[in-house]
Amino acid sequence: MLIGKDKAFFDEESLEKYSHDETEDLHFYPEVVLKAETTEDVSQILTYCNEHLIPLTPQGARTGLSGGALPLFGGVALSMERFDKILHIDEKNGQVTVEPGVITQVLQEAVAEKGLFYPPDPASKGSCFIGGNLAENSGGPKAVKYGVTNEYVLNLEVVLASGEVIWTGANVLKNATAYNLTQLIVGSEGTLGIITKAVLKLIPLPKKDLLMLVPFNSSEKACEAVAAIFREGIVPSGLEFMERDALLWTAEFIGEGVDGIAEEVQAHLLIEVDGNNEEVLMQDCESIMNVVSRFEAGEILFADSQAQKDKLWNLRRKVGEAVKSQSIYKEEDTVVPRYELPALLKGVKEIGKRYGFHSVCYGHAGDGNLHINIIKGDLSEDDWNNKLPIAIREIFDLTVSLGGTISGEHGIGHVQKNYMDIPFSKTELRLMKSIKAIFDPNNILNPAKIFPDEL
Repeated sequence: MLIGKDKAFFDEESLEKYSHDETEDLHFYPEVVLKAETTEDVSQILTYCNEHLIPLTPQGARTGLSGGALPLFGGVALSMERFDKILHIDEKNGQVTVEPGVITQVLQEAVAEKGLFYPPDPASKGSCFIGGNLAENSGGPKAVKYGVTNEYVLNLEVVLASGEVIWTGANVLKNATAYNLTQLIVGSEGTLGIITKAVLKLIPLPKKDLLMLVPFNSSEKACEAVAAIFREGIVPSGLEFMERDALLWTAEFIGEGVDGIAEEVQAHLLIEVDGNNEEVLMQDCESIMNVVSRFEAGEILFADSQAQKDKLWNLRRKVGEAVKSQSIYKEEDTVVPRYELPALLKGVKEIGKRYGFHSVCYGHAGDGNLHINIIKGDLSEDDWNNKLPIAIREIFDLTVSLGGTISGEHGIGHVQKNYMDIPFSKTELRLMKSIKAIFDPNNILNPAKIFPDEL
């Protein structure tokens, strides 16, 4: 027997559960769900699948938004949920060794108890897995100051398609030893190998933070203020943009009101600063207030308690779920240099007017990452299925023309792959596909992801 019966699931309920992630309403059913528990399990499964040419889709918490965990060709859905152990917190070196099925927030809270900090914090941090964060190179609000997942990865244990097990690097902060396989695996969306352990860098935990919600009568003015804050020499630990509908829909969705949203307010910036010296943080807040006043900001709400901070962050983190509850939608994950954010937002709205769709925009403004939620609303099925992809291509063309790219943190997966010709030439795409072929010559690992259907 390849693995124990208690690790294999063929029942209808399991096949349904593992047929989807959080990408739109897409479902692709595996033929079997395997819940591996050890690196040896994964190695045996991959060896068998490779020998018998069985497609295998690795899955974590299935919170992804690009279809990266969809088993497009049936086969095996390999769940990593039983890899849920924090193996070692190395306080002396500021490192943690962790399995990929650990929930991100659980890891953050465990290291925080020791005065350490793991900054990457996707909106779904309370449910998403470290393995999925590694696969997508996830970001989140803290990325503006602290960077995204790849900046905290030192070493990975990876099972290749052949079943062979490798370590990609070393548990050191500097490594100039040949090709950087660690960084190649991060963001590869399960197409090159299966991560079974990760050694992650930790930093000291900031002791204090201040949070403010800043209203603007113009969404573009709010975006313009973002780059100006950085030009003032301030690097916030969070700088989030939310259009009016994003905030109001979320408040309704979670059943909590938001004080003082006047009719004329069109957008908000949620701005956090953190550190260890409250006096310095207050000075930063005063400087931020002076900057935003030049962009017609309204009355600023300061979070004066931890409960109020939690409430504001919960509003921001629930935006995606709130939008999804309102309508069928598509979410695009664009990113541009932060100074170009106003031009991107303006262009998105103009494209929406031409094609007749409403969009709700929000995202990590501090690093130029704008999430564009396109609402189906009253669009006909023909427009939704045939005209909207043309509009999305225009949005991505605009994004790239502004010096950006078509995914900041959600990955490419299934739903964005046929737009990859916009940021990359055929030569670049063929080079990437050649790397995939070296790691996975039989194309069993998460097939038909990332690369365009016609290449």
